[in-house]
Amino acid sequence: MSPVPLLNLQHVSLMYGTVIGVNDLKLELPSGAYALVGPNGAGKSTLIGLLTGALRPTLGHVQVFGHDPYRSPHILQRIGLCPSSDLLVQGVSSRRWIQLQLAMSGWSTRESKSRAEEVLRLVGLQDALDRPIHTYSLGMRQRCKLAQAIAHEPELLILDEPFNGLDPVGRFQISEMLIEWARQGKSLLLASHVLHEVERITDSFMLIFGGRLLASGTAGELRRLLADLPQEIVVDSPQRDALASRLSNQTWLRSLRRDADPKRLVLTVQRPLELYRSLAEWSAEENLVIERVAGSEGDISSLFRLLVSKHRGESLTAPAGVST
Repeated sequence: MSPVPLLNLQHVSLMYGTVIGVNDLKLELPSGAYALVGPNGAGKSTLIGLLTGALRPTLGHVQVFGHDPYRSPHILQRIGLCPSSDLLVQGVSSRRWIQLQLAMSGWSTRESKSRAEEVLRLVGLQDALDRPIHTYSLGMRQRCKLAQAIAHEPELLILDEPFNGLDPVGRFQISEMLIEWARQGKSLLLASHVLHEVERITDSFMLIFGGRLLASGTAGELRRLLADLPQEIVVDSPQRDALASRLSNQTWLRSLRRDADPKRLVLTVQRPLELYRSLAEWSAEENLVIERVAGSEGDISSLFRLLVSKHRGESLTAPAGVST
């Protein structure tokens, strides 16, 4: 008997009147750590609302641990949520607030007190346990939200923009905590619009835009996809005209222009790997001197922007990486 998927979405759509929140999402994931990446308004928070039962799909079916979260509120005992909204609690200390959260989950007074202190230390709030939350800085409130999300020891931790308001030290500390969470075999869904922050934590990405899932896979798989997408590449050569002549009859070249710099060509290439192979061959066999090749960043950021451009029907080119 195959294990029950962590998440299972079958043709899920959600409408806000005439506005589409998510559009025909189909996704099945086993237990593990995943990053949900997209710009603000891409549909990340809407998807999280569906997974936690706060929202009901207009079409399709959502299951978490094999249950519909909208109809099965007991499933929330197995989920920890750190929402993107700010924590606006007046006159209550973080220790007391988390104790109350645990008490509502069935923890005893003694257990909830001990656990509240433990998780607040874990997120770096050990010196502010009894301060009212409304006196905290934004970064401290963010840490407090994370502490309550993990306090009841959930099987799945869902984080919506968890690094908002954190300083560089806080971002590093929380990243380390989440890396350890994943190492322990616990499941994690991390929603963010900042790609480099989540690359440290997990190698499994889902790219979302306009309520649609654009791509999913490991960082390596997504980079291989990037290599097959059209990109803009700058080549510097003291033999620019000879190189331009050599390039002009290549089927993978979409466009070529000469820059104001007398050594520089700016190319739009359908298959960048073909260009790199050709430059290596011509340099060795025809004594063409290639001083510099500058392509797109070669990271998930480039891939995401290219996929968004494709989704919008725009020209699929990547930045040259230099000022021209």
